[in-house]
Amino acid sequence: MAVVQPGSEETGNLFVVSTPIGNLGDVTQRSIEILNAVSLIAAEDTRRTRILLNRYQIRTNLSSYNSFNKIKKGREFIERLKKGEDLALVSDAGTPGISDPHYHLVNSAIEEGVSIFSIPGPSALLAALTVSGLPMDRFVFEGFLPRKKGRTTMLENLAQEKRTIVLFESPNRIQKTLHDLYRFFGDRKVAIARELTKMYEEVVRGGLKELSAQERNWKGEITLVIAGADKKKGKS
Repeated sequence: MAVVQPGSEETGNLFVVSTPIGNLGDVTQRSIEILNAVSLIAAEDTRRTRILLNRYQIRTNLSSYNSFNKIKKGREFIERLKKGEDLALVSDAGTPGISDPHYHLVNSAIEEGVSIFSIPGPSALLAALTVSGLPMDRFVFEGFLPRKKGRTTMLENLAQEKRTIVLFESPNRIQKTLHDLYRFFGDRKVAIARELTKMYEEVVRGGLKELSAQERNWKGEITLVIAGADKKKGKS
């Protein structure tokens, strides 16, 4: 199968491929075509990516690419691209480059004149926004809050942010984060999107005061969508 979007004739092409965030049925036909056609797939966690490949009978070789080996593997991938091979870059779930090290490979490819193509698809960030009920025309994404160093400073700065705020959080830290958000932001509207597109998908909407006071055993991958500061009063 030929790669459907040829770029430079002298180098291979790097395809940044979005993959499902939960439900494997959300993969696009174009993503399947690309993953079948390239010489190698660079994956954050090969075990998780293999589940998707097995579902669609994709036999392309996998190679790990993560925060621990990004320098060494990045050089290897660039050399393969320069020799004319086509590579695909995927994350564990969703769109590569969001809260993962994949932008390093993209930057290296740009420096070497490699053609790069985005194969768009699922994103937990956008999926959570669309069901939050909060304004989507302007928003800011901050990934995971710092666990300790810099956490207070970031929360103080975000408390003044007038755009809708989107964060990622782990189930083990979500309750602490809700307490901290209420402490710094006051009682704003928030949507907690959990396990999006999966069997136990849930979106909990309410105020930070109410939800921070509820002790609950949260599970799964979580995206928080928080209302921005009041544009007139400068506070929630």
